[in-house]
Amino acid sequence: MAVMALAAVRLTAYGSPLAAQQPVEAISLSGDSLRRPVLSPEAEARMLEQLREAETNQARRPDADTWIWVGRRTAYLGRYTEAIAVYSSALARYPEDPRLYRHRGHRYLTTRQIDRAIADFHYAVRLTRGKPDETEPDGQPNERNIPTSTLQSNIWYHLGLAYYVKHDFRNALEAWRRCLAVSRNPDMEVASRYWLYMTLRRMGRPGPAREVLEPVTPSMDIIENHSYHRLLLLFKGELSPDSLVAGGADRALEDATTGYGLGNWHYFSGRRDEARRVWE
Repeated sequence: MAVMALAAVRLTAYGSPLAAQQPVEAISLSGDSLRRPVLSPEAEARMLEQLREAETNQARRPDADTWIWVGRRTAYLGRYTEAIAVYSSALARYPEDPRLYRHRGHRYLTTRQIDRAIADFHYAVRLTRGKPDETEPDGQPNERNIPTSTLQSNIWYHLGLAYYVKHDFRNALEAWRRCLAVSRNPDMEVASRYWLYMTLRRMGRPGPAREVLEPVTPSMDIIENHSYHRLLLLFKGELSPDSLVAGGADRALEDATTGYGLGNWHYFSGRRDEARRVWE
């Protein structure tokens, strides 16, 4: 059931006939062919232009920064395998840049190459140990144009997720704790606390899980991670499940984060059949 968490990485197993025509980028942990997401014509045109600009910058000034942006812009188009190749080419030139391992590990995770992802994240941890953290710029900025994550928080976040989907909850727990320790703002805090809570519940430790929820309040200034925030308030008993699906259950469950979290709420409450229905 934990593999449902990977629904959030924007590959499509089922859907419209148009989705079925998209190239296969990976095979899911349950054996489905996972295809590139279908983008609107407007979004695709915008992202292609951004990729062309990144490629032009990389040709003019080939350094780790410009390589990273080519990889990121490639991945935003759903071309995850190509993005991995971009990062691997860059690593041949800049083998000690932790950002390249962080981004390649992310796309290994997207394409369900979990052990390769874990190896990359651990190498990134080694390269950043004892060094100051740095804000990671957004490729698709939020409504306030304020980046909410850092290099180290992203390394620990994705390492935790990789261990979580392997059901290695002991190592996942350590990663989420490290992620929370470097979370600088409410957005990263609620993301870290959400997965920390999930992991503790999977480990059968409801008491420590409840302690994770204590600092979460409705008044937190959240920019991006509204789904994580609302789910934590649901787990805390301060929101009803109906409030999460106020726009209609089908619409709400299109958000993979809400769907997975709501399913877990049922699962932890002993409603296993309802949990499975939501996940499906």
